Amino acid sequence: MVTQQLINPKSIAVIGASENTSKPGGKVIQNLIDGKYKGILYAVNNKPVNFKGVQYVSNIDQIESLDLAIISIPANQCLDTVKRLIAKGTKAFIIYSAGFSEAGENGKDLEQQLVAMINKANATLIGPNCIGVIHEAYKGVFTTPVPQYDKLGCELISSSGATAVFIMESALLTGLKFSNIYSIGNASQTGVEEILEYMDVHFDAKTSPKVKLLYLENIKNPFKFIKHTISLRKKGCRIAAIKSGYSEAGGRAASSHTGALATSDTVIRALFKKCGIVYCSSRDELVAVASVFQSKELDGKNVAIITHAGGSAVMLTDALTSNGMNVPPFNPKDTKDLLKKLNPGSSVSNPIDFLATGTAEQLGEIIDFCETYNAVDAMVVVFGSPGLFNVKDVYEVLDTKMNTCKKPIFPVLPSLINAEKEIKQFLAKGRVNFPDEVNLGKALAHVFKANEILFEKASLPEMDLITIREIINTSSNGFLSPEVCRELLEAAGIDIAQQKNMTEDKQITSIKKTMRFPIVMKVTGPVHKTEVGGVILNIADEKQALDAFYRLMKIPGAKGVLVQEMVKGEELYCGAVKQGDFGHVVLCGLGGIFLELLNDTSSALAPISYKEATAMVESLKGYPLIEGYRNRKGLNKSKFIDIVMRVGALVHIAPEIVELDLNPILADDKQTIAVDVRIKIDKNKHD
Repeated sequence: MVTQQLINPKSIAVIGASENTSKPGGKVIQNLIDGKYKGILYAVNNKPVNFKGVQYVSNIDQIESLDLAIISIPANQCLDTVKRLIAKGTKAFIIYSAGFSEAGENGKDLEQQLVAMINKANATLIGPNCIGVIHEAYKGVFTTPVPQYDKLGCELISSSGATAVFIMESALLTGLKFSNIYSIGNASQTGVEEILEYMDVHFDAKTSPKVKLLYLENIKNPFKFIKHTISLRKKGCRIAAIKSGYSEAGGRAASSHTGALATSDTVIRALFKKCGIVYCSSRDELVAVASVFQSKELDGKNVAIITHAGGSAVMLTDALTSNGMNVPPFNPKDTKDLLKKLNPGSSVSNPIDFLATGTAEQLGEIIDFCETYNAVDAMVVVFGSPGLFNVKDVYEVLDTKMNTCKKPIFPVLPSLINAEKEIKQFLAKGRVNFPDEVNLGKALAHVFKANEILFEKASLPEMDLITIREIINTSSNGFLSPEVCRELLEAAGIDIAQQKNMTEDKQITSIKKTMRFPIVMKVTGPVHKTEVGGVILNIADEKQALDAFYRLMKIPGAKGVLVQEMVKGEELYCGAVKQGDFGHVVLCGLGGIFLELLNDTSSALAPISYKEATAMVESLKGYPLIEGYRNRKGLNKSKFIDIVMRVGALVHIAPEIVELDLNPILADDKQTIAVDVRIKIDKNKHD
């Protein structure tokens, strides 16, 4: 719960105040004064603290009532201080102090006591171990820079105080503006989910900031996170985020392909994709995406590149096209009049290169052409300076055209030293600059993809729900037998190859009663059958089947032999794995050995809508194989999409499933049939 006392406090006390502005307790007072805080401001310390306009008290007992306490004292003194302040009705606390859960068991216990006390009082805690909060009403941080407050600037939530500072430093150099900033530190009571909830519940379409930036080290409540980010996106907000701490080898002990593939990063990407959040890998990328957010919205993927620097144009073209955007060539018939207005040697094929001798007037002509040219949805203007002449007139033309053109124009002004003065003048007009063209290219692509997402409720396909629940309820923990796997898939409406499990050689004679030769025989027991020689194909008769049975049963760990009809087709894959509070991640891709060899998969959180499943399949690098490649017939795309949706629905209906593997699924233009299935359940992990 975020209280109004945190947002707009009438009184603030800095506990652990100091006259030394190189200390947190001194710097925050200076920031509050410089930020023109209008309420009552107390400085609390045993030693006198003198700031103009600040009331000094030696003890909190001298304060009658208080809205917000900013605490910068040793961790072991915080509990008693908070207890005394709660008795005075204080409803908001920002604790800078370190030495809590990040410092070991004693600190963790202290933090839990602190949270329990604040929760009981229905108050809000930011931190501990944070740099504070910036709001319109007050600047409650002990760091610099403190951005000039802009009501419609970016809102930033950061798990790391230092990273928040680094983001602001990078962003301010590009002209990016900020509104509210929350450094949540340990997020012991108020985390990213609670801040997003507050932003969502109190959102006003006319006055609320619409750009949200997140630096996350932990997501404690994924469903709350999903609820409020999707709600904010539907209200017109745009969100970009970095999630750190994804590189642990979480899949090493996994017993299925899906378990090995579903890393923490895969889960986070799936979560962000479901919410329409732009995934960023670095601060520079986050700042670039935020700058795109604060520009005119891009309605199409066709970009015109306007430059006087050929190398930059090439790098930008590569960044755009490799990430799904277009840099369409222009028809010479359409550009012949434009070419006459440029210097000899200029190129207008897109990229448009009007050379180092190009003028501001020529830039205006090029922009006017692109504004009316149907093949263009947006423009990127790359214009720096070799230091030989002033580029002020060029940037003034650029600013004017950005005001008058309906299509978005993204400026890349890379000469941060040679054109420092002119760039500052450009930014002072409320503009943003993209100093690196490659970061811009990636950011444009990421934002465009995120804007394509439609937040639709997933409708579960028709399935035999009663049978599915009966199977799960009567099964024991661990891997389900092949027969039970088949029954479960059939109840879910997923086609599976005819099969029969055998443990004795005399059962071989019954094969021809239920299926035709040739057949496939697979060992059951070992996890990865191909690695132990546990799959034998094209068995033509009973004799070969008997020989194959004996060979397979000699494999260490063999429990039996699965006999299947021989299905032909290209190998595809679909699977799901449970990832704690995030629910199930569903993956799909090319199957068989290509799954691990190429690692060409896409993912989404279950349950999955038709649009999500389609996007998953179409985003695969191997998608041309599904669509039909080099005169080869395509595969049954609609049935593969249906399988992906049904897997998502199955694990949603049966959350006890912790791992599910359909690998391979054999497909041609008519059918899509699962031939190798592994399903593991764990009822202890089901809440």
